[in-house]
Amino acid sequence: MLMYTVEITLKNNPIALSVQRKEQEGAEALYRELANAIAEGQPKVWELTCEKQEGKKVSVLISEISAVQVSEKSGASANMGAGFIRA
Repeated sequence: MLMYTVEITLKNNPIALSVQRKEQEGAEALYRELANAIAEGQPKVWELTCEKQEGKKVSVLISEISAVQVSEKSGASANMGAGFIRA
C-alpha cells in the first residue's frame, strides 16, 4: 500500500517523528499547515494522528520543530518506522 510520510525533526533531538497519510493531498496539507505554524512562530501545541496505525497520536510544540518533510513510501519501505518514531 502506498503511504505518504510527514517527518518532523525537533530541535536538539536526533530522532524524527513521523505520521503517515493515505493520500498525497492529505500529506501536503499537513506539511503546509505545519510550515505555516512554524513561520508564525507561535508556541502552539499540535496533536498529530497517524492514518497507518489508527489510535496513534502525538502532540508537538510547534516552536520546537526545526524541519518538516514529505516523502512517498510504498511496499516494505513503508514499514521502516514503528508508530511515530524512527531511528
